[in-house]
Amino acid sequence: MSATRSGTGEDTDGSTGLRGELEPAGSATAALAAAVLGFFVITLDVSGVNVALPAVGNDLGGSLSGLQWVADAYTLMFAALMLSAGSLSDRVGARRAYGWGVGLFTLASLACAVAPTLGTLTAARVLQGGAAAVMVPSSLALIRQAFPDPDKRARGIALWTVGGAVAIAAGPVLGGLLTTEWSWRAVFWLNVPAGLAGFLTLMRAARSPRHPAVFDLPGQLTAVLALAALTFAVIEGGHHGFTGTVVAATAIAVLAGAAFVAVETRRKAPMLPLSLFRQRGVSVPVVAGFACNAAFYGGVFVLSLFFQEQRGQSAFSAGLMFVPMAVITAFFNYASPKAVSRYGPRKVVVAGLLTGMVGCAGLAAVTIGTPPWMTAALMIPLGIGGALAMPALTTLMLDSVAAARAGTAAALLNTSRQTGGALSIAVFGALLAGDFAPGMRESLLLAAALLVANALGAAALLPRR
Repeated sequence: MSATRSGTGEDTDGSTGLRGELEPAGSATAALAAAVLGFFVITLDVSGVNVALPAVGNDLGGSLSGLQWVADAYTLMFAALMLSAGSLSDRVGARRAYGWGVGLFTLASLACAVAPTLGTLTAARVLQGGAAAVMVPSSLALIRQAFPDPDKRARGIALWTVGGAVAIAAGPVLGGLLTTEWSWRAVFWLNVPAGLAGFLTLMRAARSPRHPAVFDLPGQLTAVLALAALTFAVIEGGHHGFTGTVVAATAIAVLAGAAFVAVETRRKAPMLPLSLFRQRGVSVPVVAGFACNAAFYGGVFVLSLFFQEQRGQSAFSAGLMFVPMAVITAFFNYASPKAVSRYGPRKVVVAGLLTGMVGCAGLAAVTIGTPPWMTAALMIPLGIGGALAMPALTTLMLDSVAAARAGTAAALLNTSRQTGGALSIAVFGALLAGDFAPGMRESLLLAAALLVANALGAAALLPRR
C-alpha cells in the first residue's frame, strides 16, 4: 500500500502510493514555504553582496578583478554544480538534498562573515555557490512533488519567483544598510538565522520519493573545468590582455566543453541528457534564461559600481536606487502565470524579453549627470522584463518533462541562468576595466542585443498557444 522506507525516512522505490493522502495537509504548504525561503536567501545574498563589493575592496584590498571573483566564485560554482545537484535531488529525494544544501549554505555564510582575506572570502563563496546549486533544483522539485495539479504548481512557482523578487528588493537595501551602519560582514551573518528558519520549516514538509540517478563524475569535472577556465579567461583577459595564460585558459575551456559534450553523448546515464534539447519547451527556456540573467545580474553589477564609485553614493543610498525596480518586479512575478494562462507562454516570454531590452537600452544612456529619479525609473523595465519572462519559462520547462526529471530540468534551467550571470559579470567587468563610462554603455547595449535576439527566437520557435 505504501512505498518502502529506508532508515532515513525517504521513499526508496520512487513510488508515492497513498503518500499524498496519508501525510499532513500542511506538508505541501511547508514544502512551498521552505522552497521560497531558501530561494529568498540565495537571491538576497547575490543582490546584497553586489552592493557591498566596494566596501569589501576597501577592507580586504584587491583590484576590480578580485572583486569580480568574489561575485563570480559564487555564481560559477552555482552554475557548474547545478546539473549534478539536480541528479542528487532525484536520487536522494528533494527534501533531503534541500536540507543538505541549507546546512552547507549556512556554514559557508559563517566562513564568509569571518574571512580575513580576499582569497579566503572567495573560497568561502565557492562553498556557498555549491550549496546554492543543491538548493535551487531541489526546491523546485519540492514544489513539483507537492503540487501535482498544473495550476496549483504554477501558482507555487510564481510564489517561488516572488520570493526571489522580494530578495532582489530587500538585498540592495539591507546590504547597503548593513554595510553602511556596521560592516559588509553583516550581509553574510544575516544568512545564518534565515538558514536555520528554512531548515526548521523543511522538517514539516512531506518525505520525497527517490528516483534512479547516477552521479556523472566525468561530466561534472569537464563542466566545472570548462566554466572555470572560460570565466578566468574573460576576467583576466579584460584586465591584462591576451597573455599566454589567458590563451591557454581559453583553449582549456574549448577542449573541456568539447569533452563534456562527448562524455554526455556516450554515457548511458548522463547528468545532462542531451536529448532534452530536442524539445522546444526545454531549449527555448535554457537559452532565454541565460539571456535574462546575463542582462539582469550584469546590469546590477555595473550599476552598483556606478552609483558608488562614479557618483560617490553610499552603499545604503545605492541600495535604495534598486527599490522601485524590485518592488514592481515582485508584482509582475506573481502576475506572469496569470498572463500565461490567458495569452500563452509565447507572448509573455517575448513581451518580457523586449521589455528588458528597452530597460537596458535606456540605461545605456545614463551618465553621472542623469537625475537619480530618472535612473531609478529606467531600471524598472529591466526588472519587469525578467519578472514576466522567468516564471513563464520555468513553468514551460517543468511542464515539458516528466516528474522524475523535475530535478534535472530545474537544474538545467538554473545552470543556464547562473552561467549567464557569471559570464556577464566577467565580460562587463572587463569592459569597465578601461574607461568606466564607455564600458558601462557597451555592457548595457550588449545586454539589450542579447535580449532582443532571444525575443525573436522565442517568437519563432514557441507555439502560439
